[in-house]
Amino acid sequence: MAPLEHLQVFQSLNSSPNTQLHRSAELGDGLAAAVWSNRDDARDYQAPSHHTLSCYLTGGTGTFRRESPYSKGAPDKLCILPAGHQSAWVINGEIQLAHLYISQEQFALAAVHLLDREPRELELRECTFLEDAQQAQRFRQLSQLDWHEPGERLLCSSLAHGLISHALLSQVGRREGLRLTGGLAPTLRRRVREFIDANLAEPLSLGQLAGLCALSEYHFARMFQLSFGLPPHRYVLAQRLRRGQQLLQHGNLPLSEVALTCGFASASHFNNRFRQAFSSTPGQYRAALGQG
Repeated sequence: MAPLEHLQVFQSLNSSPNTQLHRSAELGDGLAAAVWSNRDDARDYQAPSHHTLSCYLTGGTGTFRRESPYSKGAPDKLCILPAGHQSAWVINGEIQLAHLYISQEQFALAAVHLLDREPRELELRECTFLEDAQQAQRFRQLSQLDWHEPGERLLCSSLAHGLISHALLSQVGRREGLRLTGGLAPTLRRRVREFIDANLAEPLSLGQLAGLCALSEYHFARMFQLSFGLPPHRYVLAQRLRRGQQLLQHGNLPLSEVALTCGFASASHFNNRFRQAFSSTPGQYRAALGQG
């Protein structure tokens, strides 16, 4: 995902003199979060490249969308703002709200693994002032954590992924009138995914994966990206890091063995990739688990 300060929803709020940014952080996995307060303002969001989930922590009873002035917010009300949407907001009085920003790649990964569906088939439904006590509680718990404290990053990540999974299961639908062209057939998509998951410790080549589908490397790479939402090498890296998280959570293997089991050439390579993805080292991540 783009750096936090380049996200359109974040930029729009941050550019207002009436807005105060209390906290923000990139959480890894293509996720970022922020807590804002705003007073007597008007804000527009124009086709952001990312999804945004938001929750009103306080206030909101004077907040509405320009096209729906009689529908107002309130504490614990949620909004779902998909990538590419447009909205214009009027804020009367003071509000405090939490945002979770989700990259389209992370949404694609979740769609493949949680729903076993092509990301192209699905759309996150736009929703304003939704009531969902479980999601509101997750947001409140997330907003109270120290996002930069290594000991709390695991819980931050778990809550953020819980928010995404719940949204996928409750607010995602099939795109109407969609006629997919290209991409892997469902059986081939599943075959490739299961093969990658079973062979993460081994060096994987594009030709090897393409052979599973009897396709040339060129056509396979194009069809893979259509079906999985990201190119093969980035998908495999994401799965190796995901496996690394699982091994750190549920085992006591030395970090060097975790690295090799996940297909990394060395512990230092694993350390660097893990830190880039999750803003903490594998050792810090494991230490956070020990504190939980």
